[in-house]
Formats: sequence, structure tokens, C-alpha cells
Amino acid sequence: MASSSDGVHGFCDRYVDDFAAADPVAATSFGITGHDHRLTDYSPAGFDERAGIAERALTAVTAAEPADAGERSAKAVFTERIGLELEIHEAGLDVAQLNVISSPVQELRMAFDLMPVATEADWSAIATRIGEVPKALAGIRTGLLAGSDAGHVAALRQVAKVATQCETWAGLKEEKGFFSELAGGAEKQGDALKADLARGARAAEEAFAEFAGFLRAELAPKAPVKDAVGEDVYRLWSRYFVGAALDLREAYEWGWAEFARIEAEMRAVANRVKAGATPAEAAAQLDADPRYRVQGRAEFEAWMQKLSDDALKSLRGKHFDISDRVMGLECLIAPPGGGVGAYYTGPSEDFARPGRMWWSLPPGRDEFITWRETSTVYHEGAPGHHLQIATAVDQSEALNKYQRLMAFTSGHAEGWALYSERLMQDLGYLSDDGDLLGMLSEQLFRAARVIIDLGMHLELQIPAGTGFHEGATWTPDLGLEFMLTRTITDPAHLRDEIDRYLGWPGQAPAYKIGERLWLAARDDARSRAGASFDIKRFHTQALNMGGMGLDTLRDQLAQLD
Repeated sequence: MASSSDGVHGFCDRYVDDFAAADPVAATSFGITGHDHRLTDYSPAGFDERAGIAERALTAVTAAEPADAGERSAKAVFTERIGLELEIHEAGLDVAQLNVISSPVQELRMAFDLMPVATEADWSAIATRIGEVPKALAGIRTGLLAGSDAGHVAALRQVAKVATQCETWAGLKEEKGFFSELAGGAEKQGDALKADLARGARAAEEAFAEFAGFLRAELAPKAPVKDAVGEDVYRLWSRYFVGAALDLREAYEWGWAEFARIEAEMRAVANRVKAGATPAEAAAQLDADPRYRVQGRAEFEAWMQKLSDDALKSLRGKHFDISDRVMGLECLIAPPGGGVGAYYTGPSEDFARPGRMWWSLPPGRDEFITWRETSTVYHEGAPGHHLQIATAVDQSEALNKYQRLMAFTSGHAEGWALYSERLMQDLGYLSDDGDLLGMLSEQLFRAARVIIDLGMHLELQIPAGTGFHEGATWTPDLGLEFMLTRTITDPAHLRDEIDRYLGWPGQAPAYKIGERLWLAARDDARSRAGASFDIKRFHTQALNMGGMGLDTLRDQLAQLD
């Protein structure tokens, strides 16, 4: 986009370039080319370097006078996001971060999923990057030990579970090692390159095995058994994930009310599936219905690809403005070893790498129940994450690089994706009661996560009238029991999710809290416009603004005409 090099947009663009050079793994994730042969320095020095880049950019953007409304919005987005990242760094929480879903260990491994493999040059970059894995893991180790010295150590649960993940990627479990599997895809390359890849794969897997040993032998003895992080740490992470300073007690109470509302809605749908049935009984009947069964992983991948493609085609023009570049969405089964469930990765800046929906499956699973997953495909694809994130990437004429590629906030993105699930009901895509019960099950699950995440980390009491251990203080065991007995989500998924919440404090409530704000913003826009309200126009304007925190989003949406 055209911008002055010393204006808000120019400073934001420069920050992205500088940050990408200092964090090659993030650059790959964001789709910024030129850094795929390198890995990030995860040592304390590396975190300090990136914090210095952020601090200099924040100073420049804060001092800059916006040239227009676009730059005013860009300034608000950048200062809020980067300011919070610096707070987290100053608190020493970034270098010490270790959890089962989104910490340097997973970022390092997953970067290889996003690398192109079409040419010899692509495979050469992979070989070079694989050779950097031992050094990168050594940096993570140094950072975790530095965090430990400062009093920041992940809970024992996270340390042990990440060690298991590392052992899986090292090939010490049932599956072949991740890097050996990756290198095996280069069968059409020359012998010298294949030898480099094989040698690097062995070294990388040995490094992951040694890192698992470090976690179990050195870090685990220093790790607290208690999972709860407490209010101060929770508040900071909550502001980061949500982009707003929540009233945590009000959010906890609202979570209970929302849970009860959705529970009642599910009972009505369950009764339509089978007269007099509870949601669990209706779920059992749907699970046994062959109409909702898919056999085989390849068949499941094809099912979600078709559902995604059909949604994009039918939504385009009628309900959303969708560009040709955004129409490309690739659906894939994720490599083994990560958490169970679906996730999305955005397109590269030039869309050479499309947006992708990944599904991480439990080992050995070969049968899939579609009524449970239909709304998840809409959540991850269109009109959810893919439509939102890819649309922002496509706004090169209006948004700077930071807004298009790096301004992701869980409250904004996950809130939109959850809003999208309900929207698909409103638009008639969930007319089948099985698919509708699946969507409501996901809504109930997300409401339960508000309750449990706040309850477990702040060690809150379970209120009277809930019918579940009233007056008791939340623990992980109670959290799992609540999910197993009060939702109809797959039990294997629930056990994985409890580990996720406990290692990622403040992220889980961002879904329902974000959806709450998106719904309120739409109601406000409808009230302002009256009979002239156009929901397609509202969605277009909102998505074209890119990512931001929820407080910033509230302000920006209030300014829409």
C-alpha cells in the first residue's frame, strides 16, 4: 500500500519487516517470504532483541500523527497490541512459556507444516532449517531455565505433556518421527539433497528426544504441581487474548448464565431428534445414524474440503463479498503429536500458500461423526477464520502489513468464528437437527470453557443452583468431571482440552466473550441504521478492518456508518 515511510502505516510496515527478520518462525506463520531457511532464537537474548524492535516501533507509532482515519485506526490497533506484548515480556512470561498448544516448542515444529515443497529450492530451505533445530531447541532450553531462575516455571502437567509431544515428534512413540516423515517426501530430489535431509532429520529427532529428557529430568523437578496461575498472571494474559480488561467475576457469572441458556436450547433440539431424549441420548442416536458417519481419514479430509468449498461458493455474492484469492481454502489432516481438534493457518501475503484448515486427530481414529463437526468446519473455514483472516490479508490497499498479517487477537478472531457458527444457523445452513445440535454442543462447550478457565485459574467457588458440586472450589478434576457430565463433547477431546486451558490461561473465554461483543456490535449498528441496516455491508466493513483487540474493535465498529 502507498504510505509515507515515517507515517503510522510506514512505521507499522517497517516493524513487520524487522520482526520477521528476528523471528523467522513467525515470518513463516504469517506468510512472509525470505526467512524459511532459518529458525528463531528462543533464548533470552532473542526475546530481548524482539522486545527492543517492538519498543522502538511503539515509540515511533505513538509519536506519529495519523494522516487520516485509516491511520488513526492503525495506530489504535498497533499501540494496544504491541503495548501488551511488551508488558508480557517485562513480566518475564514470554521466555518461560511452555504449554501443550501454543509455545515455542509447538511453533518450531509446526513451521515445517507451512513450508512449500514444490521445487528443489524449497527442499533445500527445508534441509537448512531442519539443520537449525538442535540450536533452536537449545535456545528454548536456555530460556526455560532463565524463566525458572526468575520464578516462572510452567506447571508440571504442561512440562510432562510437552515432553510426550516431543517424544512423538522424535519417533519414540507409535508414529514415525516427524522429520523423517517430512524428509521422506523428497523422493524426487537429488541424492545429495536427500542425504542432507535424512541427516538433518536424524539430528532434529535426536534433539527433540534430548529435549524431552531435559523437560522430565531438569525442568519437571522445578515445576509447580499446582496448575492455577492466580489472578495477576491471569489478568495480564486475559487482556492479551481478549484485548480488553474484563471484569473477571462478571464474566464468570455471565458464563454460567450463558451455559444455562444454551443447555435449555439443546434440550429442545434433542427432543426433536428423539421425543423425550436428553442431549446425551439424542447424541447417542445421532452417533449411531449411518447418515452422519465417514469412514477413513482420506474420506474425512474430502468431506471437510467439500463442505468448505460449498460454503464459500454459496456465501459469495449473496451474504459476503469474497475475492477470488480468498476462495482458495485447503483442508488437511494435521501431523500427529499435537493437541486434538481443528485449527486454521492463514495464507501467505501473496496467497501462494492458501489458507488452510487442519484437523488434528487422535491416534488410530478412523471413523468420524459429521453432525458433531459441521459447525466446526464453518468456524475454521467460511464464514469463520478463513473468511476473516484471508480477507484482511487481501486488504493491501487499505491496511498496513501489521494489520493484515500480525494483528490477530483471540477475542476478535475466535469471537468472529463463534459468531459465524450462529450466523450459519440464521442463514439456513443448519436446518438439519443433527447439525444444529452439533453447533449448540460447540456453543455449550465454549460457555463451559468460560466457567472452567476462570474457575480453575482463580480457584473460584461453584455457585448455588448449578447442580454441580455447589460451594466447592474448582480443581482440574472437577473441571474434567463438569465437561464429561454436562456437555456432549467427545471425551477424548475433553481430556486434551483441560490440559490446554490450564497451560493457556485467559484464552478459552475469548471465544464466547468475543462472540458476545460481535453480537452487541451488530445490534448497535442495526439500532443506529434502523430500516436501512444491511447486514452484508456491516460484515464487509467489519472484516475489512483486520484484526484488533476487543476494546479497539468496539470503538471502531461504533464509528461505522
